[in-house]
Amino acid sequence: MMKGTYEALIAKAYDAFNARDIVAVLELMEADVKWPRAWEGDYVTGHEAVRAYWTQQWQEVNPIVTPVDFYETPDGRLGVVVRQLVKDKSDNVLLDGNVTHIYTFAEGKIKTMEIAKD
Repeated sequence: MMKGTYEALIAKAYDAFNARDIVAVLELMEADVKWPRAWEGDYVTGHEAVRAYWTQQWQEVNPIVTPVDFYETPDGRLGVVVRQLVKDKSDNVLLDGNVTHIYTFAEGKIKTMEIAKD
């Protein structure tokens, strides 16, 4: 995989996520996408499960996630260093720092996303 191949797709996905446009993000994902539930430590699979997870998450916190760097992993996946700014509903900062997301793709869409372990 060429690093630049999917950078625009990922940037578009983060923009849509930050705008809370679930439909636009799901259009960039495979139907059986595997997505991490960051706080819970497990995964959901499929568009409806991702929609339900984000809908529930956004009722509790307000995350803004911005890509700051892209790189190709040794196994050919796309690494994306993101700045995560997470606030509670009272606008208190819960998290402000960089995290790495690792993506795989299929047929031009997001297939899986993992949160890299430090």
